[in-house]
Amino acid sequence: MNRGLISSLRKSLRAAADSTKALGMQAYMKSAMPYLGVPTPLFRKTIGPLLAAHLLATFEEWRDTILALWRTARYREERYAAIELAGYRRYHEFRTLRALPMYEEMITSGAWWDYVDSIATRQLGDILRQDGDAMSAILRQWAVSDNLWKRRSAILAQLHFKRETDLDLLYDCIRPSLGANEFFLRKGIGWALRQYARTDAKEVIRYVRVHEAQLSPLSKREALRHVGPYSSKAR
Repeated sequence: MNRGLISSLRKSLRAAADSTKALGMQAYMKSAMPYLGVPTPLFRKTIGPLLAAHLLATFEEWRDTILALWRTARYREERYAAIELAGYRRYHEFRTLRALPMYEEMITSGAWWDYVDSIATRQLGDILRQDGDAMSAILRQWAVSDNLWKRRSAILAQLHFKRETDLDLLYDCIRPSLGANEFFLRKGIGWALRQYARTDAKEVIRYVRVHEAQLSPLSKREALRHVGPYSSKAR
């Protein structure tokens, strides 16, 4: 664990804090954990140089630093910093199946969309690209988990894959949640389909038609947001 990096991140974030913004940010996110009040542009400007200056030599140092920062965080920005460190470009080679237990802990203990989506839509995708067969099997398991955030993560893991999207995997991860009442699953399904529609709108329209009775109105609306009018009677 790199205590110097953790200390520097915390000191810098506190120096950038704005108490007049903190309560509004906390209310917007419905967060029990307080905010320092560091807006996103300033947050990134603050921590970027520190991540570049404190390079971590081994997987174990990287993982342990992330988890220490995550587990002992007093403010939400500190957990955001842990996520940024986990996704930092210099550690791409560390984002393999070895890192999955760390990400699983962050997803299940964070249990809210701002944390989960940052991890699922980028960092789980890195693991999938490096360990495709094994990670695909794990995502299919997550898709039937009792934990809705693991389900959402499985649905969103290929969000930025474009033409590299494995449609069988995407649909397998969506299928167990098609009839779910949970907003974040319905929204996640719609988001994943909407993003893929940028690559293949006809395929998403076809999928929505086939599964119209199972998809929620929210999921259908999100899926077709950028592909024009849709009618179930259209050929």
